[in-house]
Amino acid sequence: MSCCGKKDNVSGFEGCVCEVVRAIKDIQDNVVEECQPCLTSCFLEPLGDLTSPSRRRPADTRVFVLKTKDGTPFHAFYRDEDRYDHDCISIYFRIESIFDNCCATLRVLEPKDKDGHEVDLLSDCGSKINLKKLCKVYNFESTDSCITVDLNCFCAVQCIKDVFLGLCD
Repeated sequence: MSCCGKKDNVSGFEGCVCEVVRAIKDIQDNVVEECQPCLTSCFLEPLGDLTSPSRRRPADTRVFVLKTKDGTPFHAFYRDEDRYDHDCISIYFRIESIFDNCCATLRVLEPKDKDGHEVDLLSDCGSKINLKKLCKVYNFESTDSCITVDLNCFCAVQCIKDVFLGLCD
């Protein structure tokens, strides 16, 4: 498959990221008990199976990352409750809606460490995502920031974790 909605002569598919994100949205919207053989697939149902089966609350969000043509994580800005910091960039998203020709509204999720503190994903110079800092992320918090994207312009989607954010209560 190729990036940016171009048809691949080998597979004949276009827009696979769009289809995966559509599937994530369907999984979030439906509670279906099924077993799947691959434990890391974005298509795994029901929502919550990417996390430990002994979770306290049911999951309402499948957290995912989108990757650009060069393999770097797509990022977006968010505004959080802490008005004094400057670490308001995230690569983690929740699908809110999908419409038209693979356009989507994504909610930006704030990355948190094991202790519930936000993780600053930026490098020391503050201009790039520091990939080493991604290993510090264990949890996520909802933000009020959303972004609208064309899913055909991404080359990969990676599901990270199923979490409960309390957005659907």
